[in-house]
Amino acid sequence: MSSLADRLDTARRSQETVPVHGSVSTQSHRVDPIVEVKERVHQGLIDSLGPRLYDPHLKESDLANQVRQTLQEVIDAEQKPLTLSDRTRIAQEVSDEILGHGPLEPLLRDPEVTEIMVNSASSIFIERAGKIYPTSARFTDETHLRRIIDKIVGRVGRRVDEASPLVDARLPDGSRVNAVVAPIALDGAILTIRKFAADPFTDKDLLSFGTFTPPVRDFLHACVLGRRNIIISGGTGSGKTTTLNVISSFLPEEERIVTIEDAAELQLHQQHVLRMESRPANIEGSGLVTIRDLVRNALRMRPDRIVVGEVRDGAALDMLQAMNTGHDGSITTVHANSARDSLSRLETMVLMAGIELPIRAIREQVSGAVDLIIQQSRLKDGTRRITQITEVVGMEGDIITLQDLFTFDYAAGRDANGRFLGELRSTGIRPKFTQDLQDLGVELPIQLFAPRY
Repeated sequence: MSSLADRLDTARRSQETVPVHGSVSTQSHRVDPIVEVKERVHQGLIDSLGPRLYDPHLKESDLANQVRQTLQEVIDAEQKPLTLSDRTRIAQEVSDEILGHGPLEPLLRDPEVTEIMVNSASSIFIERAGKIYPTSARFTDETHLRRIIDKIVGRVGRRVDEASPLVDARLPDGSRVNAVVAPIALDGAILTIRKFAADPFTDKDLLSFGTFTPPVRDFLHACVLGRRNIIISGGTGSGKTTTLNVISSFLPEEERIVTIEDAAELQLHQQHVLRMESRPANIEGSGLVTIRDLVRNALRMRPDRIVVGEVRDGAALDMLQAMNTGHDGSITTVHANSARDSLSRLETMVLMAGIELPIRAIREQVSGAVDLIIQQSRLKDGTRRITQITEVVGMEGDIITLQDLFTFDYAAGRDANGRFLGELRSTGIRPKFTQDLQDLGVELPIQLFAPRY
């Protein structure tokens, strides 16, 4: 459980948080008429609960119940007349400071907010429906913001300070957190939270979002059952992890699945899932456990499938070797702008492993390991779409040959709101591995590849 002293130290005034749904907010700072009341209520809460706030054996849920009950009693005893809305507001804000993440709590509770970007103590932006808007939420000062950051990263056993000013962490619901502090952050601490839905998105959700189409969903389902090795490629914030989560849900229930991530985000509901998370070095510089270490260790765990949240270094070599040595059906993501670029990225990351290999040998490893590349993009209208599904066919000389199976129809134009009307269309080409799927009892109906299906 995170430090309760930190909870109390963060209990200072923060302006009311009101997410903006449209145009830029120009609200200025103004004196809050009930600040003094809130401070008295907070102090009264501390006086009433006393040592119980610091009890390390007290469960989080029990502490929350006691805080809320005592908080109501303290508010009821307040001398100054308060309206019902003021009482509710005070109770919520004091509770957020002690139990939650201060002014970020309302944004974390808002299901429409997908990303929270804290640029400084007084500048907080959000992403809603793929668009970025400012909010009137703010921290009291830089110290307040740093204490909230320390609370978040401390909960997962990580640290952020001058010696280690960059950190990746996660919230209890799996939401991804990145924090940057001085001396790297020149204008104050920076905090970015990529929220995850309380209920993981399913293939039906992605269909409704337009991320892919029913034929593409059926094709990817068949590829997963047919043990194809899949790479999901795309830029930052393009929705790779969400697509990885959905595609991983197609994995058979009876298989042994090992997931490897920097910060645990995947939410698989199969019965036999083993989750591993990398670990940074401690303050003495020891104890580092990398993605590459975990991939190598996963090979000793008798996995049927290996799912790696993202490869970004020499772990690519171990991942390719796993795919080439009997661990078919593995899935991972890479940062790249196109299917061809993703192969170049893999080559570069293999070289980062420190093993001298000729480029042709690396490309043979890649072409032998990877069967399918799913390219995902965040379009200008804010939507996240799969824009290309490409098969890795093999080698011709020193070049890896690719063929597009589905491509996004940009020619369909946009509607009156600027939203793209296009969708993934089949190129009419059937994959070369169709027979391999049939040998495993997985059929690919020819209708999936009709050019205008």
